[in-house]
Amino acid sequence: MNPGPREERIAPVLPEPQVLRPTAGTVTDAFDPSLTPVLTVDSGERFTVEALDAHGFTRRPEHPGAPTPRLLEGAQGHCLSGPVAVRGAEPGDVVAVTIHAVRTAGWGWTVAGVDTPLNRRLGTTGRVDLLWDIGSGTATNQLGFTVDTAPFLGVVGTTPAAPGRHSTIPPRPGHGGNVDCRSLVAGSTLFLPVHVPGALLCLGDGHAAQGDGEVCGTAVECATTTDLSVAVVPAPALPTVHAVTPTERITFGFDADLGAATDAALGDLVTWVAAEHDLDRPTALALLSSCADLRVTQVANRTWGVHAVLRHDTLRRR
Repeated sequence: MNPGPREERIAPVLPEPQVLRPTAGTVTDAFDPSLTPVLTVDSGERFTVEALDAHGFTRRPEHPGAPTPRLLEGAQGHCLSGPVAVRGAEPGDVVAVTIHAVRTAGWGWTVAGVDTPLNRRLGTTGRVDLLWDIGSGTATNQLGFTVDTAPFLGVVGTTPAAPGRHSTIPPRPGHGGNVDCRSLVAGSTLFLPVHVPGALLCLGDGHAAQGDGEVCGTAVECATTTDLSVAVVPAPALPTVHAVTPTERITFGFDADLGAATDAALGDLVTWVAAEHDLDRPTALALLSSCADLRVTQVANRTWGVHAVLRHDTLRRR
């Protein structure tokens, strides 16, 4: 029997992801609800954002600390890409920002020693500039020191509703922003409350490598290309800023007072675990004492950052 001609199955043609590239008209140095979105995406849509480093350098410095052109000369905050509007996101919602991949430029920088209260206490004033060559998995500076890289975005935030320009420098409890959490690598999802229609997401401040605390105020600062998606979440685990990474869940606290930041981060983790396992809060805290970690996210940016961390594999119930 002749089976006849074989049917050819044609794969559907998928649209190319939208790409946001940094130009003078597509970047901002502040969160501002009056800004017009430079990109609009559907909930769940995957897209790509290119962002310059925090200073917005348009090329590699000729040597460590060399004056270098910036895309936004005179900027008062980070050079961020955006704002990006999410269709259907309304005040009171939470959006989930999922990072699928982060690629770095081939160079980065670190500056330390500026005159801050911390540096005065440590006796570490006196400017230091490092220029890094970023390769596959490592970065090496002009002094010959090499560190492993694990790139992430230092700033991912939604825009406040209050009129005017809001600085990109301090992280905010209800918005995220300059969170500087090194755990938010590819495969992570950051949950952010929405305060204006469309959320008006701004992002950038790429870090090729950073330790918890970002102790000198900068990391290995670099330009990035990030593949991500943003979805409106109907029933988030928490109404506040929180995250799920490939290995752990994270809650955050940001405050000028370290104790208040700690209370916020730990309190949200207690709420999360208590609700998930139908426990009272004292029992949840007792369990977390055996397996959760408190980490200092950052000591700079005029705000303490603390994150409470629970690994996915540490709290199990038979």
